[in-house]
Amino acid sequence: MKNLIVYAFCLSLFSLSYGQQADGQSSVLIVDGFSNHDWKQTSSVSRDILEETGMFSVSVSTTPSSAQDPGWQSWNPEFAEYDVVVQNCNNINNKNLRWPTSIEKELENYVRNGGGLYILHSANNSFSEWDQYNLMIGMGWRKKDEGDALEISDKGTIIRIPSGEGENTSHGARFEALIQVLDEHVLNEGYPDSWRTPNMELYLHPRGPAKNVTVLSYAKDPLSGRSWPVEWLVQYGKGWVYNSSMGHLWKGESYPESYRCIGFQTTMIRTVEWLATGKVSYPVPENFPTATSISLNPQ
Repeated sequence: MKNLIVYAFCLSLFSLSYGQQADGQSSVLIVDGFSNHDWKQTSSVSRDILEETGMFSVSVSTTPSSAQDPGWQSWNPEFAEYDVVVQNCNNINNKNLRWPTSIEKELENYVRNGGGLYILHSANNSFSEWDQYNLMIGMGWRKKDEGDALEISDKGTIIRIPSGEGENTSHGARFEALIQVLDEHVLNEGYPDSWRTPNMELYLHPRGPAKNVTVLSYAKDPLSGRSWPVEWLVQYGKGWVYNSSMGHLWKGESYPESYRCIGFQTTMIRTVEWLATGKVSYPVPENFPTATSISLNPQ
């Protein structure tokens, strides 16, 4: 991650010149504890990406081992103490593994009152029975009768597929995807119109309430030729939620290309900064991927 360290040093000089305190970091909480993905490594690598910029102080709150654990009901991640919450829990293989109701309500209130929530890849598979979570994430891994799907037409317009029509959410084999910017936003300001990322897991028919959603980018499925959202924002009360299918890290992998991608890392950093402050100051690096080539941090 040498490139991130260099840019973080340059950014610190820029920030100091405009009066920001050297220790003026945004506080970030990663919540984990269960997933069908490698949640431990996902949290660890994400923490490294963020902390090596010098812009964030990152903590991790891990749930007890199971809902039968005596500490389950007393577990309290205290969302309100942080500028951004990164959600890295996934209960797709055990629907009974739900956070305590009081913690669910705390997250709802946190975002509704202006908190920032980053849904990290498989976290949008989670909590399909939690209605407010579905509203917060906009779309996720859901059955076809559990919400509308959004597709992107060849002309770059959004096609809404009603609940019950089309297919369940799915994905094909991972591939080198061409990420195409759809909505120009401060998060992708300075990005090329399209850029490549490796080992991408594109969700087909992502579904949910899909309310107050801004689709930032999309990619084309190489088998069907149909295009689906990759990143989207959801406004929930006074807060914002970022959701993306980027960030796949499966069991048995070690710092895979999907996480070494300069495009993914830059996007994560800029998004967390924006969720925390409403601004983006982290620069787009010179070695950001292009429409013809990927760009990776060394292992």
